[in-house]
Amino acid sequence: MLNLKLSSTRFNLALLLGGSLLLGACGGNQKEEGNATAATGSIEIDGSSTVYPITEAVAEEYRAEAPDVKVTVGVSGTGGGMKKFTHGAIDIANASRGINPAEDSIAKANGISYIQMPVAFDGLTVVVSHDNDWVKDITVAELKKIWEPAAQGTIKKWNQIRPEWPNKEIHLYGPGVESGTYDYFTEAVVGKSHSSRGDYTASEDDNVLVQGVATDPLALGFFGFAYYEENQSKLRAIPVDDQNDSNGKGAILPSQETVKNGSYAPLSRPLFIYVNSKAVQRPAVVDFVNFYLDSAPELSKEVGYIPMPAEQYKEQQQKFADFVKSNKK
Repeated sequence: MLNLKLSSTRFNLALLLGGSLLLGACGGNQKEEGNATAATGSIEIDGSSTVYPITEAVAEEYRAEAPDVKVTVGVSGTGGGMKKFTHGAIDIANASRGINPAEDSIAKANGISYIQMPVAFDGLTVVVSHDNDWVKDITVAELKKIWEPAAQGTIKKWNQIRPEWPNKEIHLYGPGVESGTYDYFTEAVVGKSHSSRGDYTASEDDNVLVQGVATDPLALGFFGFAYYEENQSKLRAIPVDDQNDSNGKGAILPSQETVKNGSYAPLSRPLFIYVNSKAVQRPAVVDFVNFYLDSAPELSKEVGYIPMPAEQYKEQQQKFADFVKSNKK
């Protein structure tokens, strides 16, 4: 398994249901090595810390297959990555949410078109320390009460959420405001993206959040499923009860199955990569993205996320082949 050292609205996963390698002619070269074709050049990737483990795992495998291609994967959060992507500074953006209207407008103003491709599923995981023995489950309404802007300076103790919980402070940990995980969580839980209390410990590095919660019995935090899976010995996941669900399933733990079937609601979500149309004029980028789509089913699971059904990857491969063809010069 990849070491995650560097390490976010309700989304209908069914919307995601429903190639050939085409190489552009500029910005890179190819060379023949026996029967294999190896690309050369460089690829710049940045963005979500949640998607990072998948992309870095793919990049690690690809570097072995194509050692003459320099693949750089940064971690500046979905918002930070989108700033670079919409200004043409990187080839591929990792994103744990969809591009927003403001980002899309900036991209258009800069003459940048792109393709969005889901690569795996994730379940935002609410966690506490193993030393926390009182939280057995939590409702979406309770999460909102804790995290909404009005909670700042008002909701300070556990027993304000449930009377039977301790009369002790709540210490909150979560992604920074540039994070797509933050945007997704606030929309799904609070009801408005980018809206929450500000008095919490924030970091774009999920491992900082892991350590913060793990060492504090009074802490509550959230981040992507892979970081929980990697640190189960330090953390306990909290089942979430979506009381707005008419099926009345009760509190559900995130898992490979509950995320894939959508029963872990509303915190199941797709993860994306975005590819610049100008970048696919370079053979190395096309080769890498095709390698990514081939490798994502296995590698996303290996690093703790949930692969999409096989037919969805095939659809993305065809979608990408059509995108490359339409942008070939």
